[in-house]
Amino acid sequence: MAKDSKIPEWSLRPGERIERKVLQDIYGGRTQGGIGPSKSSPNVLIFSDPISGEQHGYVDGWMPDGCFHYTGEGQRGDQQMKSGNASILRHKEEGRALRVFQGARGTVTYLGEFEVDTERPSYITDAPETGGGPIRTVIVFRLRPKDIEPAPASNKLAGIGPAPVEEVPVEEQWTEKAFVDPAREPYEMERREAKLVLALRDHLRSQSHTVVRLKLLPEGEAKPILTDLYDKTTNLLVEAKGSTERGAIRMAIGQLADYRRFLDAPECAILLPSEPRSDLRRLAAAEAITLIWPVESGFRFEQSSAATQASAAEAVIA
Repeated sequence: MAKDSKIPEWSLRPGERIERKVLQDIYGGRTQGGIGPSKSSPNVLIFSDPISGEQHGYVDGWMPDGCFHYTGEGQRGDQQMKSGNASILRHKEEGRALRVFQGARGTVTYLGEFEVDTERPSYITDAPETGGGPIRTVIVFRLRPKDIEPAPASNKLAGIGPAPVEEVPVEEQWTEKAFVDPAREPYEMERREAKLVLALRDHLRSQSHTVVRLKLLPEGEAKPILTDLYDKTTNLLVEAKGSTERGAIRMAIGQLADYRRFLDAPECAILLPSEPRSDLRRLAAAEAITLIWPVESGFRFEQSSAATQASAAEAVIA
């Protein structure tokens, strides 16, 4: 942007508060929304509001890498690198300063001047559409401060990694959805799954098995994937489902395929609330996946392998 005597010189200091309307009157930008490229000053004004952001599955904040992680704009469908998002990515080549504010309405607090990280300016992750819609991909920018020191990590994902595999207690009943959509209320199906997992945990512990959950962080990802249960004693990886319908079992097969990449040839199992119908048992057998469901004496483990698809061996562990 060419120099102009009418362009206002930036006068705000980190920590100062200002009405957003006044800010727009002086420096341009927008009076609403998260990203405001200015036409009247060489700035891109960025507004981060953790409370309203969580309604859209956005998890902004400081991370241990010293960057402020900021989710781009676009509340429906996959976010694209255009409009406000492109103005953040290209701010250096366009001669603009990134000005980050805490808050999005009324009085906002100026955090300081930032720039996109040179090595990894942004990454892609998952979040729901506005109003609890379907999961889509969003852009998260890694912004490095220029005139302040990085603040302590505040993002709810800050405690994740860098280890690709981390053991966590089974009692910590997180779900992957809790990281994708922080504002989401747990559904009845998830409560049913959690109850099943805790019952199987107690059952296995009564037999002196060591049982944990695994928090897995794929390379290049910011949000973890979490197993429901892992029996360290038998190297058994378990995914729980609150229903025996086909879609739930097919989803569990895919999740187990994702999880087991991080482990040394684990046995895989699906924990269900009741005995599934015969064709779904054959499906599990074809994938060499054990099926587990509660019975009066404990849990039934139907151990399957591709070689025994037609008649899987059954065993009850009481």
